[in-house]
Amino acid sequence: MAPSAMSRGKDNWIASLSEAQPVPYWLEDPGKPQVEPALTTTETCDLLVVGGGYSGLWTALNAKERDPQRDVVLLEGREVGWAASGRNGGFCAASLTHGLPNGLARWPDEINTLEELGRRNLDEIEAAVARHGIDCDFERTGEIDVATETYQAWELRDWHRELEEKGLADGIEFLDADAVREQVNSPTFEAGLWDRRGVAMLHPAKLAWGLKQACIRLGVRVYEHTPALTLKQYGAGMAVRTPYGAVRARTVALGTNIFPSLLRRVRSYTVPVYDYALMTEPLSADRLASIGWKNRQGLGDSANQFHYFRLSADNRILWGGYDAIHHYGGRVRAEYDDRPETYAKLAGHFFTCFPQLEGVRFTHAWGGAIDTCSRFSAFFGTAHQGKVAYAAGYTGLGVGATRFGADVMLDLLDGEDTERTRLEMVRKKPLPFPPEPFAWTGIALTKWSLARADAHGGRRNLWLRTMDRLGLGFDS
Repeated sequence: MAPSAMSRGKDNWIASLSEAQPVPYWLEDPGKPQVEPALTTTETCDLLVVGGGYSGLWTALNAKERDPQRDVVLLEGREVGWAASGRNGGFCAASLTHGLPNGLARWPDEINTLEELGRRNLDEIEAAVARHGIDCDFERTGEIDVATETYQAWELRDWHRELEEKGLADGIEFLDADAVREQVNSPTFEAGLWDRRGVAMLHPAKLAWGLKQACIRLGVRVYEHTPALTLKQYGAGMAVRTPYGAVRARTVALGTNIFPSLLRRVRSYTVPVYDYALMTEPLSADRLASIGWKNRQGLGDSANQFHYFRLSADNRILWGGYDAIHHYGGRVRAEYDDRPETYAKLAGHFFTCFPQLEGVRFTHAWGGAIDTCSRFSAFFGTAHQGKVAYAAGYTGLGVGATRFGADVMLDLLDGEDTERTRLEMVRKKPLPFPPEPFAWTGIALTKWSLARADAHGGRRNLWLRTMDRLGLGFDS
């Protein structure tokens, strides 16, 4: 592209953001339910769930479905679904391990069990959505991992062959350049792997709101604008203090994820990573035809600094990812949810991928914090003689995996020996992140190295190779 044309293109990319509202598209839906009142008394219950995102909602719902007589209270510090559960891309994956490559590298002896449990978990999510009448635009479309560089295309082909050799390729199809562009037409696509059944697309905020309503119908007492301040033993159970009241419970499940755990010893296992996304205006029929996408799969590219993108129910394109921003000290602040420099970068990448969509405008641009851990996938544990359970570290793939994590927490609290609790993934924790300034320095060096690898044919430098050997990482 000539310099003058490049400059005009950049101006157009920036202009596409002129009317973008800095708020999550999903959370503006008019179907948002009424907010529940805050807790202003002292409650007692069998199970207290702390956190009103997917993790807490699935825990409360599954607890009542296991035992309708169990008395359950759920506390949410703001409003149900307002944080990561209402801001994500809406990719509901079967994988419990942040993708098959990560799971195979970390738990090769358990991978078949983990894959089967993941498929079963996604089936159960689909069944629960139908059973409870949750209108969340659930579509079992699958997902295509696309290569945008020649070396990535070769890596995808080699990976598919390895999966076939290991008997793990069921439902996964390799697409060459012509085949992938027949599915979604981008001049940047050189190959793809289509997982036909392992991922569903959905409206993330509607899922959270629907789970909340299902919980209430089953008798869960939900309190919003009620942050949990302290967690202490109280007689044979536990007590949690809130600004205007308290809850005394036989057992407690912590689903606070990126927000500081009520168990201080858990906090070093996660760091907050800020992820950002854009949403276009609805595409006209002609514009949609110019890119194909008839099967409405989710897509993600194969770079270390990757993008994820999908169609909404009204044919907008959500385009997110690439930047993964960690702030010094692991701070989580509202002002970090908005980052214009990342929006400009994402807009440029969008029109590079889909030049035929020049002139499309973005209506929404937003960000939010993800809890990442050093092995990229959730970890679990208990405290206070088994009366408290926790799950955290989903690293951006929690839309589906949080339901599995909810069942793990309930198994642990009930003292049950199950196929889930016997997993090495459940029994062992990742390495914690070091204190500052070492955490920030290490993450910055890792991000620089990942960007360098993307620019040099995927070649990983000494730092990344060392991190690989140690089983450590940083990802969004």
